[in-house]
Amino acid sequence: MLKVRFAPSPTGPLHIGGARSALFNYLLARKENGVFIVRSEDTDIERSSRESEHNILEALRWLSIQWNEGIEVGGENGPYRQTERLELYREYTDKLMAQGNAYHCYCSEEELEQERQDLTAQGETPRYLGKCRNLTDEQRKEYEAQGRKPVVRFRVPEGEQIVINDRVRGEVIFESDGIGDYVIVKSDGIPTYNFAVVIDDVTMSVTHVIRQANGNKEPVPSFPTKLCLRTIFSS
Repeated sequence: MLKVRFAPSPTGPLHIGGARSALFNYLLARKENGVFIVRSEDTDIERSSRESEHNILEALRWLSIQWNEGIEVGGENGPYRQTERLELYREYTDKLMAQGNAYHCYCSEEELEQERQDLTAQGETPRYLGKCRNLTDEQRKEYEAQGRKPVVRFRVPEGEQIVINDRVRGEVIFESDGIGDYVIVKSDGIPTYNFAVVIDDVTMSVTHVIRQANGNKEPVPSFPTKLCLRTIFSS
């Protein structure tokens, strides 16, 4: 069965781009007799609010967009707010760490910024080059003794092609070596959007993702990072 989702961040009112995404997901679900899920991506603790969430849901109803799974409706895959799913995200993080597919990174913001500047000066795409990929126990203890709080990074497979079957642009190919290992859990233990959204999609059996294309119809840059994770979680 086709399952799609609309998962806004409740940091303000529903904007026109969000309404457009919700409408397209809703119409596809209706056309295919599928399921339309509405979730809340509220891991931006400082900016998210239940008031904004309520306003977004009311705006969807004003547009006559109804969902058959999610917030205020329920379903077998809840809860549907990311802040209520933190334990699930920790389980997936621990699994990735145990598999060697993720690791702690102790790099400071200053070190990361210098790396970005160096790559830009060389005409390369800024990305994390993996300084903390293979730290020894002694190195980790040394960083922790300095008071550094690590983030968790996903270990992107090396030397692979990431293929996305886009219904608009057709087959789109990314080289994994151009992505760089990216943060999936911040130093405060809160998962990043690109991590949590994949876990939510997998555990809720979402089959299709309808994206917002930018002006020149280039694919969303975060797609290959999400597909890397989804491939591992679905295996």
